[in-house]
Amino acid sequence: MTTTNGQTLSERQKGLAACACLMAQGNLERLEPAVRQALDDGVTINELKEAFSQLYAYTGFPRSLNALGVLSRVLEKRQANWQEGKPWTRPAEWDDARKTYELGTKNQTQLSGQPFDYTFCPQDDYYLKSHLFGDIFAGDGLTAADREIVTVAALSGLEGVAPQLAAHKKGAVNMGNSQMLIDELCEWLDKEGYTLRSKWPKGELNPYGQYFTGKSYLTDMGGGNFNVTFEPRCRNNWHIHHKQVQVLICVAGRGWYQEWGKEAQKMTPGTVITIPAEVKHWHGAAKDSWFQHLTYHKDVQEEAANELMEQGDARISADQRQKSGETQWCEPVTDEIYDKLDFAKDN
Repeated sequence: MTTTNGQTLSERQKGLAACACLMAQGNLERLEPAVRQALDDGVTINELKEAFSQLYAYTGFPRSLNALGVLSRVLEKRQANWQEGKPWTRPAEWDDARKTYELGTKNQTQLSGQPFDYTFCPQDDYYLKSHLFGDIFAGDGLTAADREIVTVAALSGLEGVAPQLAAHKKGAVNMGNSQMLIDELCEWLDKEGYTLRSKWPKGELNPYGQYFTGKSYLTDMGGGNFNVTFEPRCRNNWHIHHKQVQVLICVAGRGWYQEWGKEAQKMTPGTVITIPAEVKHWHGAAKDSWFQHLTYHKDVQEEAANELMEQGDARISADQRQKSGETQWCEPVTDEIYDKLDFAKDN
């Protein structure tokens, strides 16, 4: 089998991977634009059908069918540059159960690097050989190498499947991809925020969640340092730190920081933001990425501010004045403001 020796993922492979990862997560909101982008980048309609069909074996029929439903809706406004791709044909092996089982055994052996027999549960052993690596792999809608890119991307988006992900990362190489390409695939999924693999702990649901749009998580790192994890689109309300300076350090994913009356700033791993006391601001994740930052306060004055800050026309009424320690929580960041932000542009 020919090996994909290139170290750089093609835009087509990225499109397949993004759709597979989001499909596995059941994130239909993010999947729809990802499907459009994949079709623009050369993934064919029939390749997406094949990928979403295959992944039912890893993610279940509900998510497979939901993803196919997203594809169907996207095609209602079909673009001229989108390709139909190779027509689906019924595999000849489907008409002979023995041939399907033999093909599955061969494929499973190649993927595993050695014969694999799951004697602990003969039922699953049969399903793997006859159906997954037999029936499904018999289709010619995707190459074996592409099937493993799709599988690795999907498993990367799931929790609790580390053994299977590790096995398929090795299997992806055995089925024709280079090790460098699979390593790049996993790094790209993390960098682009499709997955959250970080040495920094995710933590528990944020106890200050009422001041956030979307879900966030908080971990006490000790010494006055906290790690905050934002799911895609999550951001905190506008707020002000009185009598203290806040420092943000992005450690994973992509996010935003914005001060009142100023343009938003991008945050990527390594970005450090120092926020002066009494400055109204917000921070949170990009639309399509998880985001983690460390935060701590410095130059903390002994006495808290007694008066709440007023910001021009955005005066804060008494019932909106919420305080957490020296933090004054203000109004949420509206979708109108947030949705104008685009990481692809030079902000």
